[in-house]
Amino acid sequence: MGEEKYQEKIKSLFERSPVVNFSSIGRIIQDKKNIKQYSKQLVRNLILKGKIRRLAQGCYTKHNDPSLSVLCFKGYLGLQDSLSIHNLWEQETIPVIITANKVRQGIRKILGVNVLIRRIDKRYFFGFEYLKYGNFYLPASDIEKTFIDLVYFKENLEKEALKNIKKEIDGEKMRIYLKKYSKKFRERVFRILK
Repeated sequence: MGEEKYQEKIKSLFERSPVVNFSSIGRIIQDKKNIKQYSKQLVRNLILKGKIRRLAQGCYTKHNDPSLSVLCFKGYLGLQDSLSIHNLWEQETIPVIITANKVRQGIRKILGVNVLIRRIDKRYFFGFEYLKYGNFYLPASDIEKTFIDLVYFKENLEKEALKNIKKEIDGEKMRIYLKKYSKKFRERVFRILK
């Protein structure tokens, strides 16, 4: 009887939250002696039944959207992915997550899709907002920070995308953001923008 009570509460948690982690589940089953072990068993059962999917270590969802993993890595969607969100990039792109957390960088398979994880210094972890992305509001870099990150990560930009970015950039916001970077980097950004 107790297990069914927890399963209903946990199912309800997955209905309310796009991403759930073990600590959220642990708060629901507080009165159990071995919360961690019990949480893992409940999650394992839900995965086996096909009710939820693993996004990242200790992070689960009932949805089939790999972009939700941005919430697991405590980052924001950026680079070409952000250009697509802002309708400045026509090409198909994989989710790109920028995080200041110490995680392994590179391509990962999440829900059967390639996702690129890039790490950035904590000083440069800013310039994002929650935007509608599919069925959810997810953190994504604004246009100015997207452009700065593209230069920071030395990504090649096609002429059409650069032209679209130049039309949309807020010069004042760009100057404020660039104050956090070195003079040499600022000069590089302004050279590309000319």
